[in-house]
Amino acid sequence: MDSVTQAALGATIAGAIAGKNCNAKVLLTGAALGTLPDLDVVLDYGDAVSNTIKHRGFSHSLLVLPPFALLLSWLYCKLRPDHYWSFRRVFALIAGVLITHPLLDAMTTYGTQLLWPIEGYFEVSNIFIIDPLYTLPLLAALIVALLSRHHAGRWCQTMVLISTLYLGWGYGAQQVVAKQVESNLATQNLPSQKILITPTPFNTVLWRVVVMGDNQYWEGLVSLLDRDPNIEFVSRPVGHWPLEEEPETLVGLRAFSHQYLDVKEQQGQLIVSDLRLGMANNLAFEFVFARKDQQGEWQLLEAPERYPSERSFAQLATLWQRLKGDQSINANLQKVASPISQ
Repeated sequence: MDSVTQAALGATIAGAIAGKNCNAKVLLTGAALGTLPDLDVVLDYGDAVSNTIKHRGFSHSLLVLPPFALLLSWLYCKLRPDHYWSFRRVFALIAGVLITHPLLDAMTTYGTQLLWPIEGYFEVSNIFIIDPLYTLPLLAALIVALLSRHHAGRWCQTMVLISTLYLGWGYGAQQVVAKQVESNLATQNLPSQKILITPTPFNTVLWRVVVMGDNQYWEGLVSLLDRDPNIEFVSRPVGHWPLEEEPETLVGLRAFSHQYLDVKEQQGQLIVSDLRLGMANNLAFEFVFARKDQQGEWQLLEAPERYPSERSFAQLATLWQRLKGDQSINANLQKVASPISQ
């Protein structure tokens, strides 16, 4: 999730655990701890792909954060002994804030290495990386907590519950869409072995569906407000890696994306795209792995580079109309998201 949300969650969790002892210092401490795991973004792993797939690694691991919380708790109690803030209370606060950070991240599509150093990316994909309906209750709790100290802890507890229920709503909505997708795939005779269902930006009403095949993938949109249960899928080609040599960064990107990859050639560049985040020609993570030399042969780059994908916010207005159940604008969305010619 975004930094504002993680800071708000950390502060609210801290306030909820502090209860009657919630104050501005507790909230500020929670906000700082809530953003701490994301400081791994300052690390440079050598190339754009590694920086992407190794984010949310050791600093988000459920095998690392509890021992780290123990260390921080011991240091605090050693340096600042307090009758109320016993070691147990301090550990509950620090661990609660640190652990909820990666758990929330795992709700998004990006993927989180919850068991680092054990390999594996975990994601539920029931919330977009920025969702105001999740964040606003947390911010409201902090405002009330700062203005009314007598009920600060109770407000934090209530709003954490509301935001958590919203995550549950997102998961439930995802399962409703999944049943509709399953029915449509059977009717339209499309493969059903590999399906991604993820929310579109800033909401949990309009969902993007990606169905992977061997040489193509299908993309569709489903709104909970649709009157027609039929899903209009758009078929797009999937390119395959053309070289015998497969660099380690590509192997890592395959694991990170769970094989939701497309490979294309554009202007003498070999571009690998993660199909999970964005839409068709508006994807978030694309990387240049090789370029053609004067003889027309592919030359692998020593360090893959981030491809400067075009970002289009004009699409948001169309997505809003689609969210409200207007299925007639599917053609407009397909045009905006048309694939780059290969």
